[in-house]
Amino acid sequence: MLSAFQQFFTGRPTIAIARDLLGKLVTYDGPDGRTGGYIVECEAYLGENDSASHAYRGRRTGYSESLYGQPGNIYLYQIRGHYCFDIVVQDAEEPQGILLRGLEPAVNPALMARHRGTTGVSVTNGPAKLVQALGIHSRQLDGQPMEGNKLTVDLTTFKIPREIITAPRVGVNLAGKDGAAPQRFYVAGNPYVSGMRKREMDLATQGWRA
Repeated sequence: MLSAFQQFFTGRPTIAIARDLLGKLVTYDGPDGRTGGYIVECEAYLGENDSASHAYRGRRTGYSESLYGQPGNIYLYQIRGHYCFDIVVQDAEEPQGILLRGLEPAVNPALMARHRGTTGVSVTNGPAKLVQALGIHSRQLDGQPMEGNKLTVDLTTFKIPREIITAPRVGVNLAGKDGAAPQRFYVAGNPYVSGMRKREMDLATQGWRA
């Protein structure tokens, strides 16, 4: 039987889960301290029928095996030398996932900036940046359940977006049949969204409801 935590990540469309993840708090208890931030941007990948998915057309390798795991598991992979972090969604053997693309630092932001060697929005406004900022430098957590883990998402501590923007995903093959699918979701006006223009940033509320 699935736990209440796991049930959040299944039983409804992946797109709905992705939208509900916006504003949830991700934390990591690393060797040099706890870090974390609110999810402000993510992308949905819909498995074997999604041309941008690592499991497209049933592709299954040892590297992507974690996508076929239980809902709420970690899929930590490396691309072009950088680590990225998906949350596995849907039931086991249904390889769908949600890529975290942007975090608003909230837990030990100074340590997150130190991990990145920079300051400002560039600390966490991208999928590889946020993983580095959290202090994750390997695939050690790949395939593990998030529930009770040192890398987890707190479903009870969250902010509510004032507006959610839906857009095409970033960095996928636009020639693929789903390359332009509107499966990216972000908090309107939040400065930690990747590629957010300064004129679109809401520096007063960061895009959250009061």
